[in-house]
Amino acid sequence: MSHVMNTYARLPVAFSHGDGSWITDTEGRIYLDALSGIAVNTLGHNHPELVAAIAAQAGRLLHTSNLYRIPQQEQLADKLTSLTSMDEVFFCNSGCEANEAAIKLARFYGHKKGIDSPAIVVMEKAFHGRTMATLSATGNRKTQAGFEPLVSGFVRVPYNDLTAIRAIAEHNKSVVAVMLEIVQGEGGIQIADVDYQRGLRQLCDENGWLLICDEVQCGMGRTGTWFGFQHSGIRPDIVTMAKGLSGGVPIGACITAGNAAGLFKPGNHGSTFGGNQLATTAALTVIDVIEKQGLIANAEAVGRLIREGLMDALSETKGFVEIRGQGLMIGIELDRPCGDLVTRALETGLLINVTADKVVRLLPPLNFSVEEARELVSRLAQLIRDFLTA
Repeated sequence: MSHVMNTYARLPVAFSHGDGSWITDTEGRIYLDALSGIAVNTLGHNHPELVAAIAAQAGRLLHTSNLYRIPQQEQLADKLTSLTSMDEVFFCNSGCEANEAAIKLARFYGHKKGIDSPAIVVMEKAFHGRTMATLSATGNRKTQAGFEPLVSGFVRVPYNDLTAIRAIAEHNKSVVAVMLEIVQGEGGIQIADVDYQRGLRQLCDENGWLLICDEVQCGMGRTGTWFGFQHSGIRPDIVTMAKGLSGGVPIGACITAGNAAGLFKPGNHGSTFGGNQLATTAALTVIDVIEKQGLIANAEAVGRLIREGLMDALSETKGFVEIRGQGLMIGIELDRPCGDLVTRALETGLLINVTADKVVRLLPPLNFSVEEARELVSRLAQLIRDFLTA
């Protein structure tokens, strides 16, 4: 009997080691990993440069706390602000912590403007985390059920619907921010239209609102640019990120610019572990490898190959709906619940995921090769065809 709290419906497999996009279980079976720890293992498994950097840093210092300067943290903040054209970074340990920081910043901003009960516009089917504030911002009643009363101060609208937000702007004078996932991962790989993103930026500017972009899952090169918002050419006021930043070591970041920069002062927010030496060293190494090896371009090219290959293989299959995605963030929507595909894939040596009930989600490492992409398409297309025609 396990004494681990029963918070996950875990699959009946445990892994012992990995190499690149391949991972081996404790029984010696090898799997092609098209999930990369839910968009975390940016460089796959056992990347030599990342392993060496982590080991070397572990031999020097793991953690000293934010009571002291951390040079690696400062270097990483410099790098992230350079990549985003933004101003400041707060480091934490996860995506929900980064989103909590963003929500606190937005409320702090509202209070400084004299708004007693600041509100944030959030989206249907969004997922921002499982802490109380991020859970309340999330647009999934199944996730929220049983945890009421939820945190107030969120106004929900449909995704990709600028008209709905314009209507709120006319009638709700307590709004201080809009919180947007550029790509809704848990929501089924739904992508914010470029015109929608630009319209939101304009609407926020007109109303003095902050634009918060949650890039926890889609950031770090996954969509074929460093950050998803860069496809539209906008600059948010706040960007949150986590998952892929350090290739598997826990870290999160809340990046600010414009009206959101300079708001927090000592005592307003904090994190004991956030941005420690080990996590920031790992993140700096991941960014360096991505740049040296051209992995953002690889994500775009290999992601397109996967999408086109699956479309060719499935377009005539009854029950197939569509393929959505950018870079190596891909969703295959079917016309029926398809959770069984996860177990079926596992049995054939393939790691995938199903989200939003009917969407097969693929999040391979950014160094996924052309050969691995073709192998993925071949295996997955057959699995989906067999599932839909059974």
